[in-house]
Amino acid sequence: MSTVPHENPPEARIDTVLFDFGNVLVAWDPYAAYAGRMDRADVEAFFEAVDFPTFNARQDAGRSWADARREVAEHHPEHVSSLDVYTENFAASLVGPVPGVEEVVYELRSLGVRLYGLTNWSAEMFHAAEPAAPAVGLMQDVLVSGRVGLVKPDPRIFEVATERFALDPARTLFVDDSVANVTAAAALGFRTLRFEDAAGLRAALRGLGVGVREV
Repeated sequence: MSTVPHENPPEARIDTVLFDFGNVLVAWDPYAAYAGRMDRADVEAFFEAVDFPTFNARQDAGRSWADARREVAEHHPEHVSSLDVYTENFAASLVGPVPGVEEVVYELRSLGVRLYGLTNWSAEMFHAAEPAAPAVGLMQDVLVSGRVGLVKPDPRIFEVATERFALDPARTLFVDDSVANVTAAAALGFRTLRFEDAAGLRAALRGLGVGVREV
């Protein structure tokens, strides 16, 4: 008796895109908050003193800016004014939409692809995102790390997003500029793209069978 060789089922078609925001939809440059307000050397001294990447990650995880200011006042009182400049001018650090991505988002929406956001962002500062990059407002819903007290690449925040947005990871493309975040999502079964530019996003989507234009 002959047998028919087993064939693996084809990969599921993408029906959802889950976007990171910072440097994917909206360009972020913390130094831009200080342009014309402080010397670059003084900004760098502040960033080094507080270990700005770690400091910012704590804001993304839900620490209030009032608590952050109290800690800076306690440990680095000479830099309180530098923090105040940043918080008062945070919107200036959002230097505009990432080129070409908004057009891709509009195309995805017209194709009926579900659109969601999963962003590491301070809850108190998230209101500035959409004015800087209108594509943020095209999402059907957004999970903001500072609102749930979890940050990427913690697997738990992906699990929260999966439940909240009713995602099927095998049918969801997660787009992020961070290798660590993309790696974490892939381990949970998401299709992933390490974002570099809009052209790469288009190519990845087309490779997954999504009918965005080839530019």
